[in-house]
Amino acid sequence: MGANTAENTNLRLKAVLDVLAEEVWTGEKQNAGAVLGEAIARVPLNEHESELLSGGIPRGHKTLTTATAKLVKAGWLVKGRSGWSITEDGQRATVAFAEPAAFSAALDAGTPVPAGTPLPSAPAEKPAAKAPAKSAAKAAAKADKAPSKTAKVADKAAKLVEEAVAPVAKAVRKRKPAAKAPEAEAPAEAPAVSVETIEQPESVAVAGDFNILLGAPANWAPQYDEAQMELDLVDQRWKMAADIPAGFYTFKIALNRSWDENYGAFGTFDGPNHEVHHGGGLLVIQYDHRTRDIVLA
Repeated sequence: MGANTAENTNLRLKAVLDVLAEEVWTGEKQNAGAVLGEAIARVPLNEHESELLSGGIPRGHKTLTTATAKLVKAGWLVKGRSGWSITEDGQRATVAFAEPAAFSAALDAGTPVPAGTPLPSAPAEKPAAKAPAKSAAKAAAKADKAPSKTAKVADKAAKLVEEAVAPVAKAVRKRKPAAKAPEAEAPAEAPAVSVETIEQPESVAVAGDFNILLGAPANWAPQYDEAQMELDLVDQRWKMAADIPAGFYTFKIALNRSWDENYGAFGTFDGPNHEVHHGGGLLVIQYDHRTRDIVLA
């Protein structure tokens, strides 16, 4: 842990890149909130950073969320609608600036990654355990030995069985093959189901008091990527899955990254906030543009 909040924040920014670089090899992509949570787990908050702000967010968490803009500016991090991802230059930064002090200095000074810096190598796989040499030698020696008395008896028994079965097999071969059963008719194909399509907005955001937990720089800000939902083309609903801690949360649905058109409870235009008492874990929010209302799961 660093001596102050600034040092701790840079250490956590390095942890953010490290976590995202590890995802490249594991293929297990986490959402922005989980990445920030893992970074804080690796560099825990001190007493001052653990103080809760007015929105119920720890001071250090908000500082880290805001500071991730430095990673974006450096070209090491991309914040997209589907989550955060590390760039190739960001991966090389984890190699070039592997030491925390070097990383902090490069990030603060805007130092580019040196040319020729390689990508981080894949984690080495553990070699399979070798069989003891003595056991292998013994096995080879046994294989080279002449057939045992037991093996000879087994061979003789096999020949007797073969002689007994031969007449039966010959009789079976003379029989006429049984008539094939008529093939069942292939079932008729089910008629294609048409999917209702409606005119959809360009984007739909869940703007509320927990956007920072999703990695957004601020709450109640529908313009950020972290607040955007994804359209399910099958059922024509916009959906978001948010992994957030237990608590009481409020939010609205805002269209096209602004507050010009927003919907609250019961699908009311510019209406009261949606409210949810969440028990912790994954919260799935669905918005149906036909009714302007939401479904929680």
